[in-house]
Amino acid sequence: MEAITVRRLAAADWEAVLRIYSEGIATRRATFETVTPTRSELDTRWLDGHRWVAEVSGTVAGWAALSPISSRRCFRGVAENSVYTAREFRGAGVGTTLMRRLIDEADFSGTWTLQASVLAVNSGSIALHHAVGYRTVGVRERLAQIDGTWHDSVLLERRRDT
Repeated sequence: MEAITVRRLAAADWEAVLRIYSEGIATRRATFETVTPTRSELDTRWLDGHRWVAEVSGTVAGWAALSPISSRRCFRGVAENSVYTAREFRGAGVGTTLMRRLIDEADFSGTWTLQASVLAVNSGSIALHHAVGYRTVGVRERLAQIDGTWHDSVLLERRRDT
């Protein structure tokens, strides 16, 4: 496979980002979302400076972003990550490359804790998070429904070395 490059998300990337998000939603294993959020919704949700895309041969192959976990001042160094890989690039290292960049930039910016809530059936995402230094904190049972079926969520966390 061609080299994977990671760069900041640009305005021209939004179409690909939304397509990749839609692919994840369609699996019913990547998120509790069942409808793709709009660019405006994601732009409001995601932290500035923590939005990344991975490219392979000029094609957006995946994206990653951080969202604040709370508006409370005491939690400004804690963020939740999202990472999605386009169907044709899954298993090729795109997610790992994105997560490493996301972590490096979060550490540099002073974010001390990253967390993720991953559907328990998404063993690939759980393995990815473990591979880049996250630990399982616990399982939230029957956290939410997708299409009327209850699902558990695995809470993962990575703390910056201080």
